[in-house]
Amino acid sequence: MSHTHPTAVGPHRPPSDPAQSPGGGRVGGEVRRDAFFDNAKFLAIVLVATGHAWEPLRDGSRAVSALYMFVYAFHMPAFIVISGYFSRGFDAGPERIKRLVTGLVIPYVVFETAYTFYTRWTDQVPDRPVTLLEPLYLTWFLAALFIWRLTTPIWLSVRRPLPLALGVAMLATLTPSIGDDLDLQRTLQFLPYFVLGLCLKPSHFELVRRPAVRVLAVPVLACALGLAYWAVPRMSTGWFYHRESARALGAPEWYGPVMTLVLFGCSLLLVVCFLAWVPRRRMWFTALGAGTLYGYLLHGFVAQAANHWGWYDPAWVHRPLGEITVTVVATTVVTLLCTPPVRRVFRLAVEPRTEWAFRREAKAVA
Repeated sequence: MSHTHPTAVGPHRPPSDPAQSPGGGRVGGEVRRDAFFDNAKFLAIVLVATGHAWEPLRDGSRAVSALYMFVYAFHMPAFIVISGYFSRGFDAGPERIKRLVTGLVIPYVVFETAYTFYTRWTDQVPDRPVTLLEPLYLTWFLAALFIWRLTTPIWLSVRRPLPLALGVAMLATLTPSIGDDLDLQRTLQFLPYFVLGLCLKPSHFELVRRPAVRVLAVPVLACALGLAYWAVPRMSTGWFYHRESARALGAPEWYGPVMTLVLFGCSLLLVVCFLAWVPRRRMWFTALGAGTLYGYLLHGFVAQAANHWGWYDPAWVHRPLGEITVTVVATTVVTLLCTPPVRRVFRLAVEPRTEWAFRREAKAVA
């Protein structure tokens, strides 16, 4: 799931970070952004928005359900892998902690509160409490990324970080007693993707972008889509949310660790195929990749309003033309939410300036 913030859904900071993007660097003393990663972030946020838009259309449409399952298998893993990749320079120093607070904690508090009041109206739950311990709707990603970032020095220090993270995720599926505090179940189950990002190097992304990988990605994606169509009546999409234990999903406990490994392998393969087709050159949407945190956090208000106002009620919406229309509208909305005018309006909530809140000594030490 972010910016001059420390998440992957917005501007990254390659010049001050060992996680320098391939091809990135300085030109004339200024930061040169890597178009590949901005393109990847924008395309991923489009998939997130369309996935949410398809959710009310799944009943009665096996094709939409297959597309939904297909997209959910890799869109958040792709976000999280990129987030991990650009977290390799996190050393828990004063300046890094400052960015963590301004880039994650403050937006989390603001949008957790905003979504609570908003869904009191859209969900008709007027007494829904405001709590910062139970992430609501989209805010789980900010809470998870905050935890992952804080633990980055640990993962960079251990000898086998990825197998260890997979072990943690597998054990989480066996622990139904994990509560909703900070959506810890989902944080632990998605952890391996973040740790994988920490382990990646620029050369790995060069391998992904080879022409041969792009060619092979086509039949792999086609097979994955066909497999999703087959799996619709046979598999719960709850496995792709990574927020429940195996027992909570009505499966034997041993399913949890097995599904963790199977889904990690499948998701990683689809992430590679997705990245293989991400354009390397600047496109018309490349600049929007710097504002994907805005699209991520704001499109949820539109999605909630669509359900509340009955935009999915007309019968034609659930036919092929309606499904295409919903997809186009969702893509257009999230694209607009990433544009500079929208970012200027909501910058105070998403990218607040908080120099006044930190001691100058902290900056000097950093």
